[in-house]
Amino acid sequence: MVIHQFGGSWTEDKLSCLHQYLIAYRNIFIKNKKARYFTTYYVDAFAGTGFRNQPYCDEQSESLSLFEDAEAEEIKSFFNGSVRIALEVPDPFDHYLFIDNNRNYVESLKSIKEEYPKLENKITIVEAEANSFLLNWCNKMDWKKNRAVVFLDPYGMQVDWKLIESLANTQAVDLWLLFPLGVAVNRCLTSGKMPPKCWEKLLTTTFGTDEWKSFYEQEENHTLFGLQKRMIKTATLDDITRFFVQRLETIFPGVVKEPLRLLNSKNNPIYILCFASANPRGSRIAVKIASDIIGKMNRIRYGRE
Repeated sequence: MVIHQFGGSWTEDKLSCLHQYLIAYRNIFIKNKKARYFTTYYVDAFAGTGFRNQPYCDEQSESLSLFEDAEAEEIKSFFNGSVRIALEVPDPFDHYLFIDNNRNYVESLKSIKEEYPKLENKITIVEAEANSFLLNWCNKMDWKKNRAVVFLDPYGMQVDWKLIESLANTQAVDLWLLFPLGVAVNRCLTSGKMPPKCWEKLLTTTFGTDEWKSFYEQEENHTLFGLQKRMIKTATLDDITRFFVQRLETIFPGVVKEPLRLLNSKNNPIYILCFASANPRGSRIAVKIASDIIGKMNRIRYGRE
């Protein structure tokens, strides 16, 4: 069996999945007479480059960084292309909404807007913190008339669970979410002890529950100094992935059960690309399309197609 050499192809994998889905999504709204009733939005949060400085945790004289410098440099190149992918869909969306809280990235987005004069009136670029902006956007939209594909593309753990929940409550959004499995979440889950309090809070905000603490078990060791107890992490990357997918299933009617793993040049999983559909009536076909795209990607990866 020929194993695909990754090196940087994870960028293409992410963009390819998104591109294929957006084309299929718009085809439904063009060919289906009932679907043409709806106004369609494409929303890209963290749309600039996606790069953020992850906060350090300084607790009990312990300063911890989530990211290694070498890997951070590699990841920067990951966050380019999704804006153009969306704008170049053959049958455009009715509206495009690009969000970033970095002024330089927003200015860069404005220059991209000039490259697509035919879509200029459809494009809105917002300088804002994505969680708070989209929470408000979800609440004010008339979801009886509108439908959307939302792409949450953060560098680290910037997406709050309350936003994911709000998107699910619309019953009208299809969500592609980049979940920072290896690059951030697994690093917060320290191996030989429970994470520091600030990381505990971040994990709970990300998962929307503190049930992630089940990733740990108490270990007892008899030593010369008596019985010593400590908490050790027992969860694997697969366990964390399943847990997050199950969390999505508690609020979305349709979720792809096997998200796409995105690997760095050392073949280590750093993200998973998840898909969930909030539309009770349309989720079955949406999940089938997304599952087929991810499945095809995996077959190509491992030389089976």
